[in-house]
Amino acid sequence: MREEKWVVSAKRADFQKIGQEYGIDPVIARLIRNREVQSSEQIDQYLNGKVEDLPSPWFFKDMEKAVNLIEAKIRQRKLIRIIGDYDIDGVVSTYILLRGLDRLKAKVDTYIPDRVADGYGIHLPLIEKALEDGIDTILTCDNGIAAYNEIVYAKERGLTVIVTDHHEVPFTKKADEKEEVLPPADAIVNPKQRNCSYPNKNLCGAAVAYKLILALYERYGIPKAEGEEFIELAAIATVGDVMDLQGENRVLVKEGLKRLENTWNLGLRELIRANGLEDKKITAYHIGFVIGPCLNASGRLDTAARSLELLKSQDVKEAARLAGDLLAINQSRKALTAQGVKQAVEMVETTSLREDRVLVVYLPDCHESLAGIIAGRLRERYYRPVLVLTKGEQCVKGSGRSIEAYSMFESLTECKELMIQYGGHPMAAGLSMEEENVPRLRKQLNEKCKLTKEDLCPKITIDVAMPFSYIRRELVEQLDLLEPFGKGNPKPVFAQKGVRVLGCRVFGQSRNVVKMQAVTEDGCGMDAVYLERPNLFWIELLRMNRCQ
Repeated sequence: MREEKWVVSAKRADFQKIGQEYGIDPVIARLIRNREVQSSEQIDQYLNGKVEDLPSPWFFKDMEKAVNLIEAKIRQRKLIRIIGDYDIDGVVSTYILLRGLDRLKAKVDTYIPDRVADGYGIHLPLIEKALEDGIDTILTCDNGIAAYNEIVYAKERGLTVIVTDHHEVPFTKKADEKEEVLPPADAIVNPKQRNCSYPNKNLCGAAVAYKLILALYERYGIPKAEGEEFIELAAIATVGDVMDLQGENRVLVKEGLKRLENTWNLGLRELIRANGLEDKKITAYHIGFVIGPCLNASGRLDTAARSLELLKSQDVKEAARLAGDLLAINQSRKALTAQGVKQAVEMVETTSLREDRVLVVYLPDCHESLAGIIAGRLRERYYRPVLVLTKGEQCVKGSGRSIEAYSMFESLTECKELMIQYGGHPMAAGLSMEEENVPRLRKQLNEKCKLTKEDLCPKITIDVAMPFSYIRRELVEQLDLLEPFGKGNPKPVFAQKGVRVLGCRVFGQSRNVVKMQAVTEDGCGMDAVYLERPNLFWIELLRMNRCQ
């Protein structure tokens, strides 16, 4: 079994006072504080945050510049091309910008790069194609911040370029100081720019696109209510791109989920129906593990244009067909992912990779679209940063997933001479490189790695050490106030010492549920259910009994 470090959160506050002020149980107050929500203003937003309280889009650096440019292009009837990305965030941002600009009567079209044929973001062939098609302005979403050379070329050829993105800004280091390397676009709307005053630095690409449309609608005098139709889309992308569900992101997702149950979008309605979620409460879990993977699947094994067509669909039959196609593609993706994970685990367990602190796993025959998912599964299994590389048509491509103590983006920056292209976040990144550099990348990442043994031991944070006797219906019902759960706002974890387990039995169609009676030292009993892999449960139970 993997070692874990269990710690009880020790954050302090007057939980009784907070509970009385907001009409909540002191345990709920403690849980909120454990999620780094401290001031009265933050607590009020956490519990009662509304869309109208969110920051103005005009706080973004270059927002005024971007709006002025787009307004001029619309007035001059210039052709605008939106270039997005093939994942859920890129597809949703593309759709938000397209629908918003259509509302403003812009002459606009879209292009979502093909994962295999085009790769991520703007490339020279896409610029050449835009020039051939008479495009005047390229508007990016969920990409562009790292496309310095490509945007230099686009500007030299006379194109106007507006970047909307949320990825980390590339940088160089001079005397231990980071110096931003911004592309020479006409406007850059990205909260991660150093001089951007927008308070939320953790928006997804679709939320940035949503903010741009809000600013445009305000400029054109369009009612705010029309802009709010994009909230459910921003919510889907926020969860799908695994953004922290704190502050503004939490409000967007909370409000978006409410709207999603009765969505105005025909394609989403049919996708919900295809997954058997009609008339059910849609949660962040459903976005992250049911709806989101379907929207992502087409960009992995087919073309992301299919997901965009679903969102654009105005015909019930067409929407139902597209939703069914995406569901089927996602089923295929699951089977291929299982094969890839099995192969990767075998490679790690039977080679010197097992000793590395940063896993660089090269699966040349794996479909490149599955690299990120497989990397995520390996990270969960081994709790260390993981890069999974695959062999593309022209070069090796890969995706990485990291742990809290290791910035994947900054670590790749330290090895940038080995790569053709790279970009991403502290927790996830993508890259392309020559095959001959794969062993060198593995070697350099591990030589430069400063992770300690403690960093590589996952920490399980217990919110509250809670006696069984304290658990009441009112408290359980108030746990709903903490939703939606996700990154940055995890489900609460409770613990109780000295528990004896009695009467275990396995049941369920797949024999994957363990039910038992748990009894504390003072004789308080409670039914308990374990929903993971029963074999691991028995192994751990035997280990615990031997330790007592």
